[in-house]
Amino acid sequence: MENTNKTNGGVYLSVIIPAYNEAERIGKTLNILSDYLKQQSYTYEIVIVNDGASDNTSEVVNGFKKTIPNVNFIDRKENKGKGYTVKQGLLEANGEIRLFTDADNSTDISHFAKMKPLFDEGYDVVIGSRQSRDAEGAGQDVPQPFHKRIMGMAGNILIQILAVPGIWDTQAGFKAFRAKATEKIFNKVTIFGWGFDIEVLAIARKLGYKIGIIPLHWVNDPHSHVKLSGYIEVLLQAFQIRWNLWMKKYD
Repeated sequence: MENTNKTNGGVYLSVIIPAYNEAERIGKTLNILSDYLKQQSYTYEIVIVNDGASDNTSEVVNGFKKTIPNVNFIDRKENKGKGYTVKQGLLEANGEIRLFTDADNSTDISHFAKMKPLFDEGYDVVIGSRQSRDAEGAGQDVPQPFHKRIMGMAGNILIQILAVPGIWDTQAGFKAFRAKATEKIFNKVTIFGWGFDIEVLAIARKLGYKIGIIPLHWVNDPHSHVKLSGYIEVLLQAFQIRWNLWMKKYD
């Protein structure tokens, strides 16, 4: 197929995957990504960033690099958190559009087909949501446990009050940015824990970017790394973001 979306750097889409102890899941996800992207008309790269994994994630990824094209691997030995890892991958990627997604493939890469028309219309930031209040048709095929859903809903109301009004799902791991927006937003990011998504969206709003939202068909992975302490961390970091906004740290 003719490539209609080549850029000066040669890459249209970069898919960034933060990886912490993902040896058991990363191979399946890489195969799914590669099978889908090879069928598209645009150029692409897959960027895996190792967040100081203590398992054999590095060995697994290096093995797949031999069989899957267009895979770049940032093999960082120090654990610095998901936010730091996503930031590093996005800023070191080459694509005109830079998408980060989770290693468990809870959101299938085919959802990018819904994002692309919004970028073609001129959006600089497009995110996925599991909440129908954000985008009609959004939902969860295999939902999270009840206690996680309750905590998530209550927490999101607070997050809207503090930082990102009008967005019901700030935490879905499927967000994409134009290259220039990536540089402007992520060079201001200060939070590297689970709450980094909130800060990213708050900064995007502060810089005047209109945020497009697509519906996700999301499948919960029971082996998710997010625990109760992660929910508490997100809420505490939401207060930090509110303080940063008051102090004009993102100006």
